[in-house]
Amino acid sequence: MGDDSHNCEIAFFGGSFTAIDRGYMVSLLEAVKPYVNSFKGIRLSTRPDYIDDEILTILKDYGVTTIELGAQSMDDNVLAANNRGHSTRDVKKASELIKQYGFDLGLQMMTGLYKADFSSDLHTSEEFAELSPDCVRIYPTVIMKDTELADLYLNKDYVPYSLDESVELCAQIIELFYENDIEVIRVGLHYSDSLIDGSIGGNYHPAFKELCENKIFLNKILKSIINVNSKDIIVTVNPSSVSKMIGQNKSNLRKLTDMGYMVKIEKDNKLNKYDVSVKDKTGD
Repeated sequence: MGDDSHNCEIAFFGGSFTAIDRGYMVSLLEAVKPYVNSFKGIRLSTRPDYIDDEILTILKDYGVTTIELGAQSMDDNVLAANNRGHSTRDVKKASELIKQYGFDLGLQMMTGLYKADFSSDLHTSEEFAELSPDCVRIYPTVIMKDTELADLYLNKDYVPYSLDESVELCAQIIELFYENDIEVIRVGLHYSDSLIDGSIGGNYHPAFKELCENKIFLNKILKSIINVNSKDIIVTVNPSSVSKMIGQNKSNLRKLTDMGYMVKIEKDNKLNKYDVSVKDKTGD
């Protein structure tokens, strides 16, 4: 990787790293030890109930820099219904310990779990914000075939969010984290053929984050045009946000056109990532 390695991290993902056999965990850390100084750091994911002083001391000694917790929800009823095996208290305790030891804290949440609703998912995002993590990941629930969740879905005991509902909810959650200076490093699952072939429910989208960011801009524009008398408007955004404002396949522009609006897009570097300014073009 050459010089680029200093911008990359060694990562242990795909399971609960601190919950595996202790000797095996240490052997993995020993294996990467000679290379740690060539990378930005070591990042790992684990369960909230497998964090304590002993574990954190070991991780610190081996140069781990970021710990992400698979918290998923901050509603104990939702956690119990989905057999998560930990509580919201575990999440709070682990988060506090991780920060005390000087690690960067990441929190992962899943929206639309069994027994969850918009209220409980928004509550989770608000509780996350209170914990002040350095980063978060948002994963809308995807139903995989031959699982307990699939059985609940097929028996109509579990009704997942539609794609539109999930986009609306996660747009709100992304905004909340942005307003609290919390970096959202992932929204939605990475595309894979096995994910497409093995999932049911029809609510997965490979460009989910893009849809959510499109929705953020559309919602802000629709809120702003209430105060604009003309149908001939100027929408101003940061240059880096133009495509998000336009929407995937120009979906936002089509929506506004269908409502009778003539839209001129302008750019302003002074605006932040999700800022939008809407004004009457005739009054320019």
